[in-house]
Amino acid sequence: MIRHMRLIGCFVQASLQEEAAYPANYWVGLAHSLLNLVTGVLGIAVLFGQVETVRGWDFAATLALLGVYLTAGALRGLFIGPSLDALAGMDGEVWSGRLDFTLLRPVDIQFLASFRRWRALALFDVLLGAGILVVAVTQMQAALGPDRLAAFLVALAAGTVILYALLLAGAALVFWSPGTLFTWIFDGLFQLARYPLGLYPGWLRLVLTWIVPVGVITTIPAEALAGTLSPGALAGSAGLAAVLFVAASALFRQAVRRYEGASS
Repeated sequence: MIRHMRLIGCFVQASLQEEAAYPANYWVGLAHSLLNLVTGVLGIAVLFGQVETVRGWDFAATLALLGVYLTAGALRGLFIGPSLDALAGMDGEVWSGRLDFTLLRPVDIQFLASFRRWRALALFDVLLGAGILVVAVTQMQAALGPDRLAAFLVALAAGTVILYALLLAGAALVFWSPGTLFTWIFDGLFQLARYPLGLYPGWLRLVLTWIVPVGVITTIPAEALAGTLSPGALAGSAGLAAVLFVAASALFRQAVRRYEGASS
């Protein structure tokens, strides 16, 4: 564990040095983050300026969901996305054959593929998401008790694991179909997670809950924060996270085993 933490520190330092070579990217990323925040908040404000609730969701709960969505996206942008894109993204190691050298390193391949690239600007997105969550809590009628806070943290952790597992599985599938960018497909589905699951028709709600469970990543933590989440739903999200993590890890390792190298 200590060795892995030291490696993560080295990865962070190397990523910061690489990003420092392109300072203009910070301003572009900052503008994009602020625009994403403003459009999300304005959309909710316009909607709830006309109605008080939508399918049981009020302004505060929907704002909390937006905060969770921004936080999950920020965590993805911080290290999960950059690391897995370096492996299976456009011009990634699977496509270019550079994975041969990565496999020779004396480090677990899943650990290396998951933590080697970091994007410091995403920390600003984390702060934006946390700020929206704080505002949402202040808008809620009931005070945030320790039980709701604990349920929210468990649900958020489970959602983060689900997000990681889905992206890891997408990276693994690239080994079988190098011409398909599964992360682009995931991006389209993840956009649906910015709205509550209850707003979607039954068939789509089923897809976003059990097939590609991006809705669980945001809706369950928001319900926990609002105090409307049942213990069964919380346990179900945690169980789903555990199952997906094990399945995605097994799929990834199977995919790596079938890799034949650039010279094949």
